[in-house]
Amino acid sequence: MKNPVQQFVYIVALLALGGCASVAPPPDGCVGLVGTPPAGLVESSDDALLASALGAPTKGALCKGKVFIAERDVPVFRVWDAAKSYTLYGRWWSFAQPQGPRDQYQIDNDICPEWSALNKMSSCTIKSGSKIVVGPGQSAQCAASLLPPSPINQVYIPNDSKNNVLFVENCSTGSDWPAPGK
Repeated sequence: MKNPVQQFVYIVALLALGGCASVAPPPDGCVGLVGTPPAGLVESSDDALLASALGAPTKGALCKGKVFIAERDVPVFRVWDAAKSYTLYGRWWSFAQPQGPRDQYQIDNDICPEWSALNKMSSCTIKSGSKIVVGPGQSAQCAASLLPPSPINQVYIPNDSKNNVLFVENCSTGSDWPAPGK
């Protein structure tokens, strides 16, 4: 390669490839950051609660998170399965009203299709004084595919509806989701 332009292009290409090779995923496999929660939530600590919200790679849940305590009612949204009415008060929520399409929502929030039909959406408020965890999603191994870690923040609320322990209140009964035509 005697042509200086070809040599230059060759060197730039090698440097670019070398730069790509040196970009490694974070050691914990997480992507994204724990976002700033809405007003009314302040950072707190609760190692046991944080541990219950974190999941190992391929198991879903959060890959990292921070604990917050509600100083006042804070609105949250949940998409759930109408065939399983007890899932209305599940543990996984969002600060933003969920948008369709369903397939993209499942990918963004690391929800395997076999886990939930995701056909109802409700809103509630987090009770003042309740502790929650916020963070990006962990990867999830589904029956047909692996969902990679997601940078989308999810809200873990330790509801236990089977034992009537709820950290949400003022809940809507649920509307069809996604809305027809979306």
